[in-house]
Amino acid sequence: MPPSARPYRGVFPVVPTIFTEAGELDLDGQKRCVDFMIDAGSTGLCILANFSEQFVLTDDERTVLMETMLAHVAGRVPVIVTTTHFSTRACADRSRRAQDLGAAMVMVMPPYHGATIRVPEAGIVEFFQRVSDAIDIPIMIQDAPVSGTSLSAPLLARMAREIANVSYFKIEVPQAAAKLRTLIELGGDAIEGPWDGEEAITLLADLDAGATGAMTGGGYPDGIRQIVDPYLAGDREAAVAAYGRWLPLINHENRQCGIATAKILMKEGGVITSDAMRHPTANPHPMSREGLLDAARRLDPLVLRWAR
Repeated sequence: MPPSARPYRGVFPVVPTIFTEAGELDLDGQKRCVDFMIDAGSTGLCILANFSEQFVLTDDERTVLMETMLAHVAGRVPVIVTTTHFSTRACADRSRRAQDLGAAMVMVMPPYHGATIRVPEAGIVEFFQRVSDAIDIPIMIQDAPVSGTSLSAPLLARMAREIANVSYFKIEVPQAAAKLRTLIELGGDAIEGPWDGEEAITLLADLDAGATGAMTGGGYPDGIRQIVDPYLAGDREAAVAAYGRWLPLINHENRQCGIATAKILMKEGGVITSDAMRHPTANPHPMSREGLLDAARRLDPLVLRWAR
């Protein structure tokens, strides 16, 4: 995407990784998934994130998926590539490769490994500085509980001011709205993109706090657009009404079906042929699946009719 497209705003859902029932990559299904998500109104896409099951992919599979999806999107929308790795060198190499293939941005978590291996604040700053030095596109810092790393708003604001490409922040920790508000106050113009995450479960509060982007699951971008678009256009009442309509489905994704949600909806609508999760990740209970589909049918999202 040209530089004039920045700042990136709107709805950038995570693309799920599509597997066959045997657990192999389904690249044809992956392309159909991407086409649906663009047709459903995604402002942009994020690939290889935690909600993409990135943790069950080999390095070679990551490369295949990145190359396949960036080539297939072919500039239709900006694509964020998740390049998280504990190793500074590996993260920088992944990020440079993503940039070379056409990524608009990379998303990176602070370095962590397992339940106990963490990096002190000075090391975190140097980590992001070195990754920034390796590329020319923006870095989104993903601030999420899964890393087990506390990233204070003052630290994030400092990195935004001092590190050239650190300018977007996906905040999905408890009291996300309060953190977004503080981050914006401390960082000022250096905070190019304060974004919401966690499947939009706190979306309205985060928009009220100043969020300009939402990174959600990939099953119903058209629904999330009904909330974000009017809000960013200044019509909060329309956004509140839309949030009320979509909240049961958002809640079911966030609390019940989680990472499997987008694939369940896509299979039900004929976008993909298999909603398999890769072992050891388990599929949701059949009753949870039916509850999800019931919530979705009440809203008539595009995913249930795109392939019909």
